[in-house]
Amino acid sequence: MPQGKVKRLVADRGFGFIETDRGDDLFFHHSEVQGASIEELREGQRVDYEVGQGRKGPCATHVRLTMATA
Repeated sequence: MPQGKVKRLVADRGFGFIETDRGDDLFFHHSEVQGASIEELREGQRVDYEVGQGRKGPCATHVRLTMATA
């Protein structure tokens, strides 16, 4: 599963952008956030996601906070 970091959040409008490890950005909608609410996300946090297809091109789906490994 790809990982990236939350680059920008617009929580009051219900969306944000993830900066992928490849350096490009993916849009995500609040309905794709799992295990937390969009209000709990912070810019710079690491997230796992899947790549899906939105109306305007690739987007992030199944977005969830990355769990730290010991």
